[in-house]
Amino acid sequence: MFNLLFKNISRYIDLSEEEFRQFSAPFQLKCFKKKEIVLKEGDYCLFEGFVLNGCFKIYYLNENGFEQTLYFAVEGWWITDIDSLLNDVPSILNIEALMDSEVLMISKKDKEELYAAMPQTEKLFRMMNQQSSVALQRRILSLTGKTADKRYIEFLAKYPRLEQKLTQQQVASYLGITHEFLSKIRKRISLEK
Repeated sequence: MFNLLFKNISRYIDLSEEEFRQFSAPFQLKCFKKKEIVLKEGDYCLFEGFVLNGCFKIYYLNENGFEQTLYFAVEGWWITDIDSLLNDVPSILNIEALMDSEVLMISKKDKEELYAAMPQTEKLFRMMNQQSSVALQRRILSLTGKTADKRYIEFLAKYPRLEQKLTQQQVASYLGITHEFLSKIRKRISLEK
């Protein structure tokens, strides 16, 4: 169960087996059913979660009431609302399981205690937050500066094999387009092949 987590954090820091046992001790395994809400807009986010398997969508409702998907979290990704978690404000995000999923969850309190007990974990989470910032910057640049066709091609590269598991509406929400326009893009791309 913890092998994937160990592999993930080993990209950033080196931990002995004993140190990893100490690091992983506060994580709790949580299972979520398809369509189960992990975090609801207006609630306070008190956790970070590492996805062992399954898939989540992290989204918000825009001023017209339409879903705008920020990202999908698949195996090896983390889920949270970092603004709510760090600033103790109500979440504007929703996190929903798109299929039965398993997540290792750590509370904000336990994470802070890890920082005190294992100073190298601050480096770990700092480096992961930096990578997350880079990913979000790239996402913003893609949304604001690329055509829907290019965003769709990037989606396919970023999430291989995920498209078959998602509805057309979910993919369109991620791309910031209607599902009708997504159908046209798919048709155009298939004709070009």
